[in-house]
Amino acid sequence: MAVGDTDVNPAHEVSELAYNPTAVAREEHAESTRTRLIEQQAAKLSSDIFLFGALGAMGASVVLELTGRTRLSRFVGMWPPALLTMGIYTKLVKLLGPR
Repeated sequence: MAVGDTDVNPAHEVSELAYNPTAVAREEHAESTRTRLIEQQAAKLSSDIFLFGALGAMGASVVLELTGRTRLSRFVGMWPPALLTMGIYTKLVKLLGPR
């Protein structure tokens, strides 16, 4: 089967050549200037900062738990998901660029 004969499936290797995503052209989906500014600044940060911050927060949470500071341990233990999410955001902004 040739590439033109297959169905377009963006997850399949053969159809990657034939798949062109549609650009967002509707005005209500456009980003504001403030959003573009935030994305430009976020692209300057390394996603490693957030990864190491999350690992540090996990380690600090374990140490706090072992020293008996349970409430503070639980508070610090809630930071890693947010830090990892911010790292993913910065990685996506770098890969996809501001839209």
